[in-house]
Amino acid sequence: MAVAKKITINDVALAAGVSVSTVSLVLSGKGRISSATGQRVNDAVEQLGFVRNRQAAALRGGQSGVIGLIVRDLTSPFYAELTVGLTEALEAQGRMVFLLHGGREADQLLQRLDMLLTQGVDGVIVAGASGASNELCERAAEKGVPLVFASRASYLDEADTLRPDNMQAAQMLTEHLIRRGHQRIAWLGGQSSSLTRAERVGGYCSTLIKYGLPFHSEWVVECGSSQKQAAEAIGTLLRASPTISAVICYNDVIAMGAWFGLIRAGRQSGDGGVETFFGHQVALGAFADVSENALDDLPIVWATTPAREMGYTLADRMMQRIEKSDVPAGHQIVSARLVTVK
Repeated sequence: MAVAKKITINDVALAAGVSVSTVSLVLSGKGRISSATGQRVNDAVEQLGFVRNRQAAALRGGQSGVIGLIVRDLTSPFYAELTVGLTEALEAQGRMVFLLHGGREADQLLQRLDMLLTQGVDGVIVAGASGASNELCERAAEKGVPLVFASRASYLDEADTLRPDNMQAAQMLTEHLIRRGHQRIAWLGGQSSSLTRAERVGGYCSTLIKYGLPFHSEWVVECGSSQKQAAEAIGTLLRASPTISAVICYNDVIAMGAWFGLIRAGRQSGDGGVETFFGHQVALGAFADVSENALDDLPIVWATTPAREMGYTLADRMMQRIEKSDVPAGHQIVSARLVTVK
């Protein structure tokens, strides 16, 4: 069986009637090449089916067209949505995403970064890194490769980062419930080790204090991201403190579990108004990382920072860093917005 001959840059140069160096300049987008010559080279590339070696192009000083993405936890709905948005935006600009699972250990992240750097990527995005940020930045800087972090909390100081404003989201959600007349508001969900939860709880507590409302530590309940656990936890909470009229949930999974727990207790969520207390109902507020049309059709008020839209913003940030190497690192914070589903 005959084996198809691999098309080389020499074949392209011969077909276009130019030198190999001219073909290289056209492919890399560098040098002063006339539009007519550039067209001849591109026509030859198309006709022969030449596949550009991205790593070799990078070594010659051109762009590979590949962006490396290291995701700490691919099972996280937030980072899955962010990856979709980032990929959509970069592919629309003719870029390719090289995706790697980072894991939770610093050594794993460093190994993944080294792998991407040896592949000649144009930039690297790290989503959800929890350590080794200084080492990651140093290694990327040595290679002259832009590095941007996407995170759910503000634990990175010197790096170029994009993250949601968790405190603002919690303040906005708590204030909405207060303006609806609620004065006894509890918190449900998340683990105390979570920085995202810490920022959200901080926003919730500061808003209660701002309005002179009671805060009780027993009203802040930890809970895993499980509907069953949330349903049981809200039942226990309300049996201990039956005068609570509103509960803020850490995420959409907790909110769904809380909703089922309220139904079981005969205190299903109302429309969020204080009048629901007199009907023994409890209003629910929650945080969401999905778009508005993906929210559950329940009477819940949401503070949403869509992760997919953050992915679009992240792609824009990376392209800015690639196209302008002198763009300084900075912190970009994405504000949440309030959504009421009826």
